Amino acid sequence: MPGKKDDSLFLGLDVGTSGVKAILVSPAGAVAAAATVPLSLDTPCPGWAEQDPEAWWDASTAAIRRVLEQGPAARVAAVGISGQMHSSVFLDRTGAVIRPALLWCDGRTTAECREIVERAGGEAQLREWVCNAALEGFTLPKVLWLRNHEPAAFARLATVLLAKDFIRLRLTGTVATEPSDASGTLMFDPARRRWSRDMLDAVELPLSLLPEVGESAAVLGRVTEQGGALTGLAPGTPVVGGGADNACGAAGVGAISPGEAVSSWGTSGTVLAPTAEPRVDPGLRAHTFCHVAPGVWYVMGVVLSAGGAFAWYRDQVARDLAHSDQPEAHLIEEAAGVPPGAEGVTFLPYLQGERTPHRDASLRAAFVGLSLAHSRAHLTRAVLEGVCFALRDCVTILRELGLAPGSLLLTGGGARSAFIRRLQADIFGLPVTTVNREEGPAYGAALLAAVGVGAFPDLRAAVQCTLTRAPLADADPAAHRDYQRIYERFRDCYAAAVPPRS
Repeated sequence: MPGKKDDSLFLGLDVGTSGVKAILVSPAGAVAAAATVPLSLDTPCPGWAEQDPEAWWDASTAAIRRVLEQGPAARVAAVGISGQMHSSVFLDRTGAVIRPALLWCDGRTTAECREIVERAGGEAQLREWVCNAALEGFTLPKVLWLRNHEPAAFARLATVLLAKDFIRLRLTGTVATEPSDASGTLMFDPARRRWSRDMLDAVELPLSLLPEVGESAAVLGRVTEQGGALTGLAPGTPVVGGGADNACGAAGVGAISPGEAVSSWGTSGTVLAPTAEPRVDPGLRAHTFCHVAPGVWYVMGVVLSAGGAFAWYRDQVARDLAHSDQPEAHLIEEAAGVPPGAEGVTFLPYLQGERTPHRDASLRAAFVGLSLAHSRAHLTRAVLEGVCFALRDCVTILRELGLAPGSLLLTGGGARSAFIRRLQADIFGLPVTTVNREEGPAYGAALLAAVGVGAFPDLRAAVQCTLTRAPLADADPAAHRDYQRIYERFRDCYAAAVPPRS
């Protein structure tokens, strides 16, 4: 606690797509220990993406045990949990998992999205009821898919939870969520911060399927004896509401105030701008969600394959680097030797379809402009530029909504590489900066845990006491002008991502 000696620590847990990360954070903001346990992704069909929630729990218990083994002899005062948004955990009345979770990047629910729009009476009602479009990644279409395609499983359904809230249930026995994650279900009204009975009535689902909603920094459960035995946490340890990974990631770099914006590279990529009131894109190309800070919302554009696109490319095209200590760094070094625009090669990063701005799960990735003169270095540069161009689509929408940022905070994979930081600055035409913490959503979750037990009066104070920003790195005006032409080429190649009609 500021001004008071305290040996307590705060545990931040992030249930991601590629792994579960646990960190211990001191009251001064230092990271005392960190551990990550990897997860695998199942793709039973093209465009599908599933994970077993029990694998999340096993990875979470392992990550917590490992981080506690590393940490100093100090008390964990509270736990905060972050997690991948939208992914659907289907539970029966005993709390058992009915089937694997359909993930945020799963694209099988196009028919269910059309059903939602029809039942609602059009997208104007969706803007009013839930502030967002019916997209395949959201939770509600997944529930309807279960009802339409696996009726026996749907007949067993008693509770629908999100990833982090399933971990809370296993850790504390409490069924609960909070506004930032609930916002991404398409069953929650972000403007009014409550479940939307209008939406639920339209699709004929009962409110009883959904958990109670508390605040992100409020204590929403305590570690049970069983949870403590499996993790090493003391029974009774408070567990706060936590938040969606994007909201916690923004909090973890201090982007909680209107006027700021953050660009994040995880498996997906986002550009997020906090707002003092719920702002809704008239075209519903971007999302409107509650932030983890009370009284704050955010508008966010989402690129479904950012770091995920680069990881796919690395694994498929750079297998000769598999035994290298830093295969991605080697690829980036190759790309830096190629001029902007990759000498005519364009990459469209739509490996799992796309959300912003296209709202089309059927889109697929493509390299355009290849010739015998091109090398792997050209392809690598095109992949990195393609992800940045997709993120620039999101920045463009923010500007159209009057949320033009003066600079961008960078986090995730796009913040760790000097070359990718420079690419973002020059492609966006904005100064960029980073913060002194690289732990992402887990760090934001730990700050929420600290706020929840009174170590800080609020999240703003926690951010001010624990985070410092690097000096702004300006965009190169000449490079930005060059990239404007190359960005227009990227947009002109969009037709290559549209699959032919069968």
